[in-house]
Amino acid sequence: MTAPKPGGAVLAPRLEIKGGHAGDLRRQNLERVQSFAMDHPSPFTRAELIQATGLSAPTVGSLVSHLIRRGLVKDLGTGPSRGGRRPFFMEFNARYGFVAGIALGPTRTQLAVADLRGERLAHLVVPTPSDLEPPALLSRITTATRAVLREAGVPPDRLLAVGAGAPGVVDREHGMVVALAPNLKGWSNVPMGAVLTSALGAPTVVENDVNLAVQGERWRGAARGHDTCAFILVGTGIGAGIVLEGVLHRGHRFLAGEIGLMCMGRQYVNRDFGPRGCLETLAGLRSLAARWPRHAGNDPEGWVAELFDAARGGDHRALKAIDDVATLIGIAAANLILVLDPSLIVLGGAVPAQGALFAQKVQRTVDRIVPGPTEIVVSALGEEATLWGSLLLATHEARERLRPHLKEMPRPA
Repeated sequence: MTAPKPGGAVLAPRLEIKGGHAGDLRRQNLERVQSFAMDHPSPFTRAELIQATGLSAPTVGSLVSHLIRRGLVKDLGTGPSRGGRRPFFMEFNARYGFVAGIALGPTRTQLAVADLRGERLAHLVVPTPSDLEPPALLSRITTATRAVLREAGVPPDRLLAVGAGAPGVVDREHGMVVALAPNLKGWSNVPMGAVLTSALGAPTVVENDVNLAVQGERWRGAARGHDTCAFILVGTGIGAGIVLEGVLHRGHRFLAGEIGLMCMGRQYVNRDFGPRGCLETLAGLRSLAARWPRHAGNDPEGWVAELFDAARGGDHRALKAIDDVATLIGIAAANLILVLDPSLIVLGGAVPAQGALFAQKVQRTVDRIVPGPTEIVVSALGEEATLWGSLLLATHEARERLRPHLKEMPRPA
């Protein structure tokens, strides 16, 4: 899945298709016009559409009329004259249908509904009960999603697609959560996509949460304009989402980015860290809590904020706890950089969310290892990076769902 570039992609001019069955050619041309309309971020004229698609004026006029009748394109009327005939303006009807995004987290689940341009209409955050079996938890997520749809005023039959993120190994092709993060029990080979598709009545695409986070940052956050970049999550778990030359990299067994399993030294080679892995055991929130004696409670937002406040106030134990974790994350980031050579690393999760202090410490470690600078920044989307990625995933799926409408057009007699 490739996020659209800022401003939307514009189709290169091409010659009008000639030859072949007239109905097939019309459907192909209609799809080109529809793609331009959906990608264009603002109102456009018929002349712009003709120039972008390379189709003739009569063909464009006929196809646009069809899309207007279907409701996919809105007729905005004529604009002011610029010395000649007054231009005819139109725009894509982003509320022809709607999408939903789900970001399943270890302690909280975020949900949102958006239009077909990904503009968010409603948002809800609910607790993630760690003691529920997958069917019961997915049932709660379904109920919460329906509540968000009602809040946004979206009828269930107008929901075209759902994007869902899960913290673990995900087989996206089959919508299967192969193995979820260790803090949620019983998630092994769970058909999350099929369950949500059946319950919500819309196709659901499931993806790893950090993979969605890097896509969210490329779409709406700190990684806009970066075609080779990575997102490193530092929180309850540790993982990375990787984009290479504009394409999300999942790996042969969907393990790309599972850096929480990364071995951090030869002394750890024969040690069994369990499903959390070496880096996550040494640098995750549990490890950070163990380094901070004043830690109390299960809500990381509270005690992590207190830890960083103490560090900024000069508390030596707080500074050492942050330095230890930042050094480990810096080593992991440096290793990732030396393999992938990204233009940017984005840090997200409960620890980097505390501001620039952690990112600066990670940057110093990276600079000591990597020849040449690689920028390390904090997520611009914060805890909503995965949610935005899920909405982007859903909008792409919705576009694909609209294509069959073109194929269903009757052939001319």
